[in-house]
Parts: sequence; C-alpha cells; structure tokens
Amino acid sequence: MPRSPDTVVFDIGNVLIQWDPRLLYREFFGNDHDADRFLAEVLPPEWNLEQDRGRSFSEAIAEAIARRPDQEEPIRAWDIRWHEMVPGEVPGSVAILKALKAAGVPLYAITNFSREKFAECRERFPFLADDFIDVVISAHEGLIKPDRRIYEVLFSRNALAPAQTVFIDDSPANVEAAREIGMHAIHFTGAEPLDRALRDLGFVF
Repeated sequence: MPRSPDTVVFDIGNVLIQWDPRLLYREFFGNDHDADRFLAEVLPPEWNLEQDRGRSFSEAIAEAIARRPDQEEPIRAWDIRWHEMVPGEVPGSVAILKALKAAGVPLYAITNFSREKFAECRERFPFLADDFIDVVISAHEGLIKPDRRIYEVLFSRNALAPAQTVFIDDSPANVEAAREIGMHAIHFTGAEPLDRALRDLGFVF
C-alpha cells in the first residue's frame, strides 16, 4: 500500500493569496479588451515568469520599456501598483492552513514567486513568514515549477520523502509533476474541495 501522507506542501499564488493582473489593468485601461491585449502582447505570462525565475523587477521593467516605450506608464504600473493584483487571501484557504498547523501537521510551501514581491507579501500576509517550516521560492533557486528539481530542493533541504507529502496547487501541470515524483497531490479549485480531499487522505484538523 502507498504510504499515507503526514505533511502538507502548499502553493501560494491563487491557493492562499489571490493574484490576477487583470484586476490592475482593467482599472488602468477602463475595459477588459485593452487590459487583455496589453497582458497578451506587452507583458505576457512568459515575461512575468522570468521574475519568478530570478530576474529583478528593475531589469524586467527596463526590458519591457525598451521593447515598448509607447507603453511605459502601464509597464511601470506592474511594479508600482503590483499589490492591486493581489486583493487578499483566497477565501477559506488560510483557515485550513491554520487548522492544519493547530493540529500539528508539518507545513511547507513551494511557490513560483519573484524575490522582491515575495518579501513584500511576507510583510503583508504574516502567515507566509510564521506558519511554514520552509518555503522554497523559485526566484531564490533559479527554478520554476513544474521543473522537478524545485520539488527536490524541498525534499533534500528538509529530509522529506515524496510519499509522506501532499502537494496543493492550482496548476494542473504542477500537480502532475508532483505526482510523477511520488508526491500525493491535490488540484486546488477552492477551499471546500480542498478540505474534503485532505480529510479523505486521512488528515484530522
């Protein structure tokens, strides 16, 4: 029989805290069409992924302005008004995190996140600093999910076996990568399904 997990590993963005750049750019441009076009053509997901991989925000903003000087103001807003993309906690998820911690469950995180903005979020959301034994941050490691090496950083740094962990992520690709290396994994779609899935795996909290 497979080993039952006793340790929970969270993703952070859109599992514990909300992140959606459309929130900022709908406000900036005043309509969905221009916001979506800007995010597809000027600051697409692969551009942002380089900050998650370790590129600094100053380098990223400079690169984008050099490429699209006609869009300097909305490009700078990505840094200056970044927290408008993060309206708050994902409803119900942090309550589950707190309940697991109160029940004595070891808690970890693996997140694709920029160095600068994660530091700011630790100030804004104290549970990011207080409730995890360790957080593996992509920008610190130069690795991004679903690269299996970022999961292996967690295992080696904390002497964990994949089979003892359950990984929670909103990205199906990241969930599949976790399963391929032997973790239990839950595709996050909301707090209530997460609560049920954890209890089905034997967690009591």
